[in-house]
Amino acid sequence: MILDQFKLDGKVAVVTGGARGLGRGMAEGLAQAGADIALVDILDMSEARAAIEALGRKCIAVTADLSQKDSVPAIVDRVVRKLGGIDILFNNAGIIRRAPITEFTEKDWDDVMNINLRTLFFLSQAVGKLMIEQGRGGKIVNTASMLSFQGGILVPSYTASKSAVMGLTRLLANELGAHNINVNAIAPGYMATDNTKALREDPARNKAILDRIPAGRWGTPEDLQGAAVFLASKASDYLQGYTIAVDGGWLAR
Repeated sequence: MILDQFKLDGKVAVVTGGARGLGRGMAEGLAQAGADIALVDILDMSEARAAIEALGRKCIAVTADLSQKDSVPAIVDRVVRKLGGIDILFNNAGIIRRAPITEFTEKDWDDVMNINLRTLFFLSQAVGKLMIEQGRGGKIVNTASMLSFQGGILVPSYTASKSAVMGLTRLLANELGAHNINVNAIAPGYMATDNTKALREDPARNKAILDRIPAGRWGTPEDLQGAAVFLASKASDYLQGYTIAVDGGWLAR
């Protein structure tokens, strides 16, 4: 039956940036579909962990600074020791910095690129190696953005990183596809999260954004759960290297 293809029973999923917002929403969606979860964040994950365990799933919290590549081996090692392996990786963690291009600092460039792109690649590399060794395939899903498709304003490092995430998703798919590992991405639209707080609190920007979204509202973490479960499940076995926009119709305008 087709609905059985969406079940994640017996799978282990790693979700970075899982303490809150989009990461927590997607982690809870994966747990509802049957997966055990490893949350990775530098923030307190106790509420997210409790919510997932309340669904009857195993959940561990791995505290890690994803701005540092050196965090990668410890993340993979702990998940394997505690949960027995990794079947699904959601590279969701990301940050944003806003300033006019004439004032944008080197630190704001490096901070964003390190988390949004550099560690994303090296964690994918490490988990990809593990998945090949495990011999049962796997799913890697990256969080892209509307700014993977568009230029935006005031966020040069974020735009650069998210454009690169879409390209890197394709490259990883090309190299890992032969090992039965699917690599795809979700590009959330304008979502009601901490990253968009400044935009939502600016009356002019908030109105301009909502006027362009056919759905007429900001998205929520729950809006991503369907796409997340699809890309993590057997139902997406022939989808490779693609970025799905979950945007309320923003890109259709």
